[in-house]
Amino acid sequence: MYYTYMIRCEDNSIYTGITTDLERRFNEHKSKDEKAAKYTKRHTAKKLESAWESETRIFASKLEYHIKHLSKDKKEELIKDNKCLGKYLSDKVDISEYKKII
Repeated sequence: MYYTYMIRCEDNSIYTGITTDLERRFNEHKSKDEKAAKYTKRHTAKKLESAWESETRIFASKLEYHIKHLSKDKKEELIKDNKCLGKYLSDKVDISEYKKII
Protein backbone atom coordinates (compact mmCIF):
# COMPACT_ATOMS: atom_id res chain seq x y z
CA MET A 1 0.00 0.00 0.00
CA TYR A 2 1.01 3.57 -0.69
CA TYR A 3 -0.30 6.70 0.92
CA THR A 4 -0.59 10.25 -0.33
CA TYR A 5 -0.72 12.59 2.65
CA MET A 6 -1.07 16.25 3.58
CA ILE A 7 0.67 17.73 6.62
CA ARG A 8 -0.11 21.08 8.21
CA CYS A 9 3.00 22.98 9.22
CA GLU A 10 3.37 25.46 12.09
CA ASP A 11 3.17 28.41 9.66
CA ASN A 12 -0.21 27.00 8.43
CA SER A 13 1.28 25.89 5.09
CA ILE A 14 0.47 22.44 3.74
CA TYR A 15 3.03 19.86 2.65
CA THR A 16 2.01 16.94 0.42
CA GLY A 17 3.96 13.71 0.00
CA ILE A 18 3.78 9.94 -0.46
CA THR A 19 4.94 7.04 1.71
CA THR A 20 4.41 3.38 2.54
CA ASP A 21 4.32 4.08 6.30
CA LEU A 22 2.37 7.15 7.46
CA GLU A 23 3.40 7.08 11.11
CA ARG A 24 7.11 6.69 10.37
CA ARG A 25 7.06 9.37 7.68
CA PHE A 26 5.16 11.89 9.78
CA ASN A 27 7.60 11.34 12.66
CA GLU A 28 10.53 11.92 10.28
CA HIS A 29 9.00 15.22 9.19
CA LYS A 30 8.06 16.29 12.73
CA SER A 31 11.46 15.50 14.23
CA LYS A 32 13.30 17.04 11.26
CA ASP A 33 15.07 13.72 10.80
CA GLU A 34 17.75 13.56 8.10
CA LYS A 35 15.14 11.83 5.91
CA ALA A 36 12.62 14.66 6.34
CA ALA A 37 11.79 16.78 3.31
CA LYS A 38 13.66 20.07 2.98
CA TYR A 39 10.30 21.82 3.18
CA THR A 40 9.34 20.36 6.56
CA LYS A 41 12.81 21.06 7.91
CA ARG A 42 12.14 24.78 7.32
CA HIS A 43 8.37 24.72 8.04
CA THR A 44 7.96 22.51 11.10
CA ALA A 45 5.37 19.73 10.66
CA LYS A 46 2.51 20.01 13.13
CA LYS A 47 -0.37 17.69 12.15
CA LEU A 48 -1.23 14.97 9.65
CA GLU A 49 -4.35 16.46 8.05
CA SER A 50 -5.39 13.97 5.35
CA ALA A 51 -4.26 10.73 3.76
CA TRP A 52 -5.41 8.55 0.89
CA GLU A 53 -4.51 4.91 0.36
CA SER A 54 -3.72 3.52 -3.09
CA GLU A 55 -2.49 0.22 -4.46
CA THR A 56 0.57 1.46 -6.34
CA ARG A 57 3.28 4.08 -6.16
CA ILE A 58 2.17 5.36 -9.57
CA PHE A 59 -1.33 6.16 -8.27
CA ALA A 60 0.05 7.76 -5.10
CA SER A 61 2.50 9.88 -7.09
CA LYS A 62 -0.18 11.05 -9.52
CA LEU A 63 -2.41 12.18 -6.67
CA GLU A 64 0.52 13.90 -4.95
CA TYR A 65 1.43 15.75 -8.14
CA HIS A 66 -2.10 17.06 -8.71
CA ILE A 67 -2.69 18.03 -5.07
CA LYS A 68 0.59 19.96 -5.06
CA HIS A 69 -0.71 22.00 -8.00
CA LEU A 70 -3.96 23.00 -6.26
CA SER A 71 -4.32 26.42 -4.69
CA LYS A 72 -4.06 26.72 -0.90
CA ASP A 73 -7.84 27.32 -0.71
CA LYS A 74 -8.57 24.14 -2.67
CA LYS A 75 -6.17 22.15 -0.46
CA GLU A 76 -8.02 23.44 2.61
CA GLU A 77 -11.34 22.35 1.08
CA LEU A 78 -9.87 18.93 0.28
CA ILE A 79 -8.83 18.51 3.92
CA LYS A 80 -12.35 19.39 5.12
CA ASP A 81 -14.36 17.43 2.53
CA ASN A 82 -13.20 14.36 0.63
CA LYS A 83 -15.86 15.02 -2.03
CA CYS A 84 -13.59 17.79 -3.23
CA LEU A 85 -11.18 15.13 -4.52
CA GLY A 86 -13.66 14.40 -7.29
CA LYS A 87 -14.63 18.05 -7.63
CA TYR A 88 -11.07 19.20 -8.30
CA LEU A 89 -9.27 16.15 -9.64
CA SER A 90 -11.73 13.77 -11.36
CA ASP A 91 -10.54 14.97 -14.79
CA LYS A 92 -6.91 14.27 -13.80
CA VAL A 93 -6.98 11.00 -11.79
CA ASP A 94 -9.30 8.02 -11.41
CA ILE A 95 -10.65 8.86 -7.97
CA SER A 96 -11.90 5.27 -7.51
CA GLU A 97 -8.24 4.28 -7.03
CA TYR A 98 -8.04 6.20 -3.73
CA LYS A 99 -9.52 5.55 -0.32
CA LYS A 100 -9.44 8.39 2.21
CA ILE A 101 -8.20 7.09 5.55
CA ILE A 102 -7.69 10.38 7.42
